[in-house]
Amino acid sequence: MARTTARPVVTLKSTAGTGITYVTRKNRLNDPDRLVLRKYDPVAGEHVLFREER
Repeated sequence: MARTTARPVVTLKSTAGTGITYVTRKNRLNDPDRLVLRKYDPVAGEHVLFREER
């Protein structure tokens, strides 16, 4: 099954400035804005906000 352009791969980068990234997919039709998730940053040792990079 082919991948569609409606669910692109996005990179989430830590706002703590540690350089940690996560890779995920998002539905562009439901979430056209940049994705912001609260995830664990192992370098900072706590949960921080991760913002979508472009």
